[in-house]
Amino acid sequence: MNYRKFGNTGSMISALGFGCMRLPEYEKDGKWYIDDDKAVPMLLKAYEEGVNYFDTAPYYCHNNSEITVGKALKEIREKVMFSTKIPVDKCKEAGDYRRLLEQSLKKLDTPYIDFYHFWGLSREEYDKGVLGLNLLEEAQKAKEEGLIKHISFSFHDKAEHIKYIIDKAEERGIPMETMLVQYNLLDRSNEEMIQYAASKGLGVVAMGPVGGGRLAAPTDLYTKLTGKPSISTYELAFKFVLGNPYMSCALSGMGTEDMVEKNVVIASSKEGLTEDEWVQLGESAENLKKFSELYCTGCAYCQPCPAGIDIPKIFNLYTYHNVYGLTDYAKNEMEGYKKNDGKTFADCKDCGLCEDRCPQSLKIRNELKRVDNILAGK
Repeated sequence: MNYRKFGNTGSMISALGFGCMRLPEYEKDGKWYIDDDKAVPMLLKAYEEGVNYFDTAPYYCHNNSEITVGKALKEIREKVMFSTKIPVDKCKEAGDYRRLLEQSLKKLDTPYIDFYHFWGLSREEYDKGVLGLNLLEEAQKAKEEGLIKHISFSFHDKAEHIKYIIDKAEERGIPMETMLVQYNLLDRSNEEMIQYAASKGLGVVAMGPVGGGRLAAPTDLYTKLTGKPSISTYELAFKFVLGNPYMSCALSGMGTEDMVEKNVVIASSKEGLTEDEWVQLGESAENLKKFSELYCTGCAYCQPCPAGIDIPKIFNLYTYHNVYGLTDYAKNEMEGYKKNDGKTFADCKDCGLCEDRCPQSLKIRNELKRVDNILAGK
């Protein structure tokens, strides 16, 4: 296993982190349980293979993930790092921080949590909850008492707000120490802020390194991007994330021992990307998008659509099919979008506002009809 400096925390973190949100489960009498006979050996195997960072949260696996993680790793607690999260939206007053922390400590059966994240922050939630309720100060108290070791946050908002979160915490004299963000070859929106966070001494962990499964499908993507003989897209995805010099760890949600073994091999490889190869790969991915005959930049100037059609989303799904060859994924996502009452060309009011606004002068109405037919398999 390869290890990296985890920001200024003083810890060395395994290049692969175990995301504990997909542990094997079963249902009985309408209630969900984790299959500990499978999950516990899997967590221990990951540790034996060198993984030392285990990330969970209160709601994972029908509220059972923390319990199984704590149970599985209890005997080696001092040799691993626990990461879990506080749902800021459940905090209505400052004292809720301690209440929720104590719940996680109890479920994990541990006297302390190594990395306690403000969970899934947006700027609005940060202002209203974390800053407004003085939760940073509550976190500092918990740290001084030894209940947590490091103050962290995970993030799902616009990339530029990462700087705001880090800077405001620093202004309060209670700096963020680690950050968990979405990052992969197909979604590099947080890349600049990852570098900024690292420059401020934060350890950075990537979630979604294989794009929520998009990059797990076998394609000729590596050959398209580099002109070299093909490797698995899955391996390419991990190598890209770990090739970022400002990245500490790639977090993978693993549900089988086979997945653990597969990921450990990649994270233990001494043949990672050089910085030049990493830069080239990223540039090639961006350039590849431009060769799509439907070059939607995702600027969203066409939004809002009077009919409620999420035009950038639909065109982005077409890019997965047309550019990256991820056709099955694109079709499945389109089907899910429709099932969730997502609006499509069939709902178009033919007003043309989207085309008037489009900087690329795309014939959006025609393209929507064409893409809908392709992704519907017509």
